[in-house]
Amino acid sequence: MMLLGVISDARAAHSLSPAMHNAVLAELGLDGVYLPFAVQPDQLAAALAGLRALGLTGVNVTVPHKEAAAALAEELTPQAAALGAVNTLALRRGVLEGHNTDVDGFAQALGQAGFAAGGRRCLVLGAGGAARAVVQALHEQGAASVQVAGRSPRRARALTERLGGEPLDLAQAAAVAGQAELIVNATSVSSPAESPAMAAFALGLCLDSRCGLVMDINYGRAENIWARLAAASGAAFCDGLAMLACQARLSFFIWTGREVPLASFQRALEGVA
Repeated sequence: MMLLGVISDARAAHSLSPAMHNAVLAELGLDGVYLPFAVQPDQLAAALAGLRALGLTGVNVTVPHKEAAAALAEELTPQAAALGAVNTLALRRGVLEGHNTDVDGFAQALGQAGFAAGGRRCLVLGAGGAARAVVQALHEQGAASVQVAGRSPRRARALTERLGGEPLDLAQAAAVAGQAELIVNATSVSSPAESPAMAAFALGLCLDSRCGLVMDINYGRAENIWARLAAASGAAFCDGLAMLACQARLSFFIWTGREVPLASFQRALEGVA
């Protein structure tokens, strides 16, 4: 049996990845299971060592472990090494490989939303592992500018020094948000309950008609502050389900060698989202 999974913290229990991947495994008639693993940051190294001991084929890695997992992987793809973040680990020939399917997953989801980033002014909120993938994808698409704002200005500076772009603090981001044609939330906050302060910041942004899309890479919030921002500004909104399906398809290929239609992952999510 093929063993797969997703490593997060307590948020692993709320991930839709197990239901999605298990539905695809069943559709293909593959003998496998995909499980959620809640791992605290100080236990990540032990958990990754356990992958080999337990005979797992691979796992997805999500908040808050993407950067730490890159440091612990034994081999990194060139893209994962450039980002310093992984969202997919695979065990091949006893070697723990780190991959990043978030870059292409985000780019594909952006295309599904009907937005072309080439020549556009983009504002990315967040400076963690997911934000690194978003920034890289926007650069690859030829964005005119990529500004990165984080709750930690130090992390925003480190990200832009590594990948390019302009670092901002949240006050500066609020001042320039009206010039943005794309807003991407790459923080882990999408509802008021998760951070009242971040909700107040998001709902206080003043966007104008040039903003074509507000994209949130998270999903599953009954009340989404970024959806409210988009609605108030007349912009389109896209949550993280599209990116989830796109990056999952790419991870699945790494583990199985199977080119599965994206529609299979999208159908699986329709049944559980």
